[in-house]
Amino acid sequence: MTIVREDIRPIPPHGGTLVDRVLAEEARAETLGHAAELPQVVLDARAMSDLELLAVGALSPLDGFMGSADYRGVLEDMRLATGLLWTLPITLAVSRAEARRLREGRPVALTAPWGETLGLLEFVERFPWDRGEEARLVYGTEDPGHPGVADLAGRGEVLLAGRVDLITRPPLPGLEKFRLDPAQTRAALAERGWRTVVGFQTRNPVHRSHEYIQKCALELIEGLLIHPLVGKTRLDDVPADVRFRCYQALVENYFPPDRVLLAAFPGAMRYAGPREAVFHALVRKNYGCTHFIVGRDAAGVGAYYAPYAAHDLLRSFRPGELGIAPLLFTETFFCRRCGAVASTRTCPHGAAEQVALSGTKVRESLRGGDGLPPEFTRPEVAAILAEWAPRG
Repeated sequence: MTIVREDIRPIPPHGGTLVDRVLAEEARAETLGHAAELPQVVLDARAMSDLELLAVGALSPLDGFMGSADYRGVLEDMRLATGLLWTLPITLAVSRAEARRLREGRPVALTAPWGETLGLLEFVERFPWDRGEEARLVYGTEDPGHPGVADLAGRGEVLLAGRVDLITRPPLPGLEKFRLDPAQTRAALAERGWRTVVGFQTRNPVHRSHEYIQKCALELIEGLLIHPLVGKTRLDDVPADVRFRCYQALVENYFPPDRVLLAAFPGAMRYAGPREAVFHALVRKNYGCTHFIVGRDAAGVGAYYAPYAAHDLLRSFRPGELGIAPLLFTETFFCRRCGAVASTRTCPHGAAEQVALSGTKVRESLRGGDGLPPEFTRPEVAAILAEWAPRG
């Protein structure tokens, strides 16, 4: 493990101010009545997640969908127009026909596919975009087999920009009590008295490698925020509610309860590899983390990115730009000779003794109807996944 050092102190949000665009109850009722008279844009699953994250401050300093200046800066230089580090475009795409019926300066109602009004867009700008260019610069490929590139192909030709207001949150069935906004998370961390907090992002069922690097981090850091992503992922990923039960089982049985906070991150997965790993770190800074775990092939998919491309990108920034300290972990595995999870830094044995640990391996075993041995994951977690697998 390598620690990229930053100053350790109560951590400010990215850009210095935590955005809050969630309407209070009185304003919400008034705005809902007004929204019925406005033109509407229907949001897909990713845009619904982005709306919520923008409004609650998870994407601070952004307070709305990006305009052209921020969009170009992020694509070309991984910077907002102000020069602040930011690695992923946060945009709202519509068709040309939809864009033509909207007028700059007039608010737009943002609705769910089932018709419910979720928020408002203070519509200030529209501009075209190039799907191929965004694919090359953000994902490093135009291969339609990449899930992020495939998602771009289904989006409209025009981007709408403006601040947002959140009226109603998208549903998060079964996970509502774990839905902590950045301000709520920061309050929970302060209540625990943790001066340093390490965040852990995952979209996969928890396995022994996850547990190992989390506990390594806890040897150095006072508290751990396990923050699984529960928004849109690939169809072959294990559903969020199943994954979350796995995290609960692990925390309840194998972690000291006073050192861990488990909460849901209602974001959508982009599978953008290095850029998304940096994005996940910046977002967890907004939630109050001082450190962030980054493992092998962070936020990657398939073989699109080099195993440690995210580590290289994180090391490339000037001191202080991130404002959060990454904990960079190399590949770990279960060594039969050692009888424990280890890495090449701690284990002298050869590949024949190593059991590879990854979310991909877990999914493959489940699809094949195989049980998960204790070298892969804890029995409590294996039981939850085995119960779910026949329905998958």
